[in-house]
Amino acid sequence: SGCPHACVHAWDTRSGVSKTASLQLPGKVFSLGLSSNRLLVGTSERRLVSYDLRNLKEPEFDRESSLKYQTRCVRVFPDGTGFAVASIEGRVAIEYFDPEKEASRYAFKCHRVENTIFPVNCIAFHPGYGTFATGGGDGLVNIWDGMHKRRLCLLQPFPTSIAALDFNHDGSLLAVASSYTFEEGEKDHPADEIYIRAIADSDVKPKPKPQKA
Repeated sequence: SGCPHACVHAWDTRSGVSKTASLQLPGKVFSLGLSSNRLLVGTSERRLVSYDLRNLKEPEFDRESSLKYQTRCVRVFPDGTGFAVASIEGRVAIEYFDPEKEASRYAFKCHRVENTIFPVNCIAFHPGYGTFATGGGDGLVNIWDGMHKRRLCLLQPFPTSIAALDFNHDGSLLAVASSYTFEEGEKDHPADEIYIRAIADSDVKPKPKPQKA
């Protein structure tokens, strides 16, 4: 669990000891991404800090995000090789833990309506295919094929901002929290709602770009 006091606490629910570790971070904790052996933390000042869960004494790295604006969400690939970073400026970056894959990282624009730019509030990876969904302040959910750099589908618009989303264990369902996140300041807004959407295989299965003749 992370907190605005620049620290992360690790908990082991299997033991009688509630808190097993505390990590001091370089700034306020905005988002946590977890895989089987890695913890990725997005903090204020656009810092990204990665830890090996088997050795929490020192971070694997502490570096600046490739995105120019405040981090809103970080999530680790299901296979643990890389991660996605979302910002308040309607962009998502795809990056890798291996320094030798530095040249493969990229970023793309999303959740923009004409001249209005919305924050990308949340990211969720499909557990089987490794494709991912993004939810934005525009009330939209997109599903992307990061490997082939294309959008797979756009879900029907929701009443207000997408505050959180996640797939179930086999990726057949997507839970979406529609809740105004105040990107346009104080105003009247729809009531908070949680939606469960059935996901077809065609919505999330990677689609390689056709080979040029």
